[in-house]
Amino acid sequence: MSEQITTLLEALPYIKKFFRSTFVIKYGGAAMEEEHLKKEFAKDVALLKYVGINPVIVHGGGPKIGRLLKELKIPTEFVDGLRVTDSKTLDVVEMVLSGNINKEIVKNINDMGGRAIGLSGKDGRLLIAKKVAGKDIGLVGEIVNVDVAIIKDINRHGYIPVIAPLADGVDGNSYNINADTAAGSIAKSLSAEKLILLTDVDGVLDKEDKLLSSLKISDIDTLISNKTISGGMIPKVDCCIDAIEGGVKETHIINGKIPHAILLEIFTNSGIGTKITKEV
Repeated sequence: MSEQITTLLEALPYIKKFFRSTFVIKYGGAAMEEEHLKKEFAKDVALLKYVGINPVIVHGGGPKIGRLLKELKIPTEFVDGLRVTDSKTLDVVEMVLSGNINKEIVKNINDMGGRAIGLSGKDGRLLIAKKVAGKDIGLVGEIVNVDVAIIKDINRHGYIPVIAPLADGVDGNSYNINADTAAGSIAKSLSAEKLILLTDVDGVLDKEDKLLSSLKISDIDTLISNKTISGGMIPKVDCCIDAIEGGVKETHIINGKIPHAILLEIFTNSGIGTKITKEV
C-alpha cells in the first residue's frame, strides 16, 4: 500500500504542473495491434483528460493498411519510409484509417470513461497539405496548415480529438500524411506542452543498448554521425527536433508495448523513455 501511495504522491506535482496543458500523442506500433495494450492506452488517455490535461491523439495504421492492400492484391512499395500512394492505395488508406482504426480508438476511449471524437484531417479542412516535393511517391503530402480552432473547440467542450492523418490538398487532391509528421505539425500549431511518440522500442539507446533518458537537440547530430541513432529512429528524432524548434516544449519517444507507458513517462521522476528538449 505504501508503494502505491508513494506513486500517487510522486504524480501529484506533475498533475499540477501540466494542468490545462496540451499533449499531442502519436499512437502507433504494437500499442495499436495488441488488444490488452489498446485498452491500457485508452485508460491512460481518459485519465489525462480527467486530471485536466488536453490529450490530442494522432494515429497511424500501417500494418492494417498493408494487410488489406495484400488481400486486395494492390502492390505497395516504400520510398524513404513513406508508402507510395496512388489513387487506389489512397482509397484503402482512407477506409482503414478513417473508417476502421479511428472509430475503434474512439470506442475504446469512450468505453474507458473518456469522451472521444474521431476526425479525419479532411473534416472541416482541419489539415491542409501539399504534395511532398523531391520524391515520386504519389499522393503523399506534407502539412502546410492546421486549423487549431477545431481542436481547441473539441478540447474546450470536454472531448478528446482522435485524428486520422489524411489531408485536403491545396491543389484539390486528398493526401496521405505520415502520422509522425502529422503529429509534429499539429503539436507545433497548438504550441503543445508535449509531443509523445509511441514506438516499439524503449527510446533512443546508446551503443550498449542502454536507454538515453534525456537528450538536448544539440546532442542529436553527434549521435547520428556516430551511428548511435540510425535507421527508423532518425525520422522520429528529426520529428522531435522540428517540433521543439516550432515551439513545443518537450518531446518524448517511449515504448508503447509497456502498459501505461504514457503515465509512467509523464507522472514519474525517472520516466521510461527518452525525453528530448531544447538547450537549457
